[in-house]
Amino acid sequence: MNIWYIFWIALPVVIIIISVVIYFIRKRLAARVKEQKAMINQHKMNANIFVIEKKHAKMSDANMPKQVLEQMPKLLKFKKMPLVTAKVGPQVVTLVCDEDVFKKIPERKNVNVDLAGIFIAEIKQTGHGHGPQKKKKRK
Repeated sequence: MNIWYIFWIALPVVIIIISVVIYFIRKRLAARVKEQKAMINQHKMNANIFVIEKKHAKMSDANMPKQVLEQMPKLLKFKKMPLVTAKVGPQVVTLVCDEDVFKKIPERKNVNVDLAGIFIAEIKQTGHGHGPQKKKKRK
């Protein structure tokens, strides 16, 4: 039998096996994300912060507490993440957030947010009670 016949028979089998493995890995990761979102929603609290600076930087280069860096997975330590340096009460802290929240946060403004530890879960209001800015349609 020609080697090409074996190759064309084995190729779809390998592709199907890889697809099944990816499906189960994604299913497991989706379950983890769901658990983490539930944990964040359980522990979030409302806070008023003054955003000093926002940037994409590595967690190891950021001004994060040592305990936080020890608990981070090794891959996330060297991946660039959206970080926000903000004044929460009298302290200046570095906070982590999602990419969509990072895009909405204005610099050098007071922002009312939901915090879960050092994670910005959601923006409640920006500026002086104006809420999240929406584009107005012109007539």
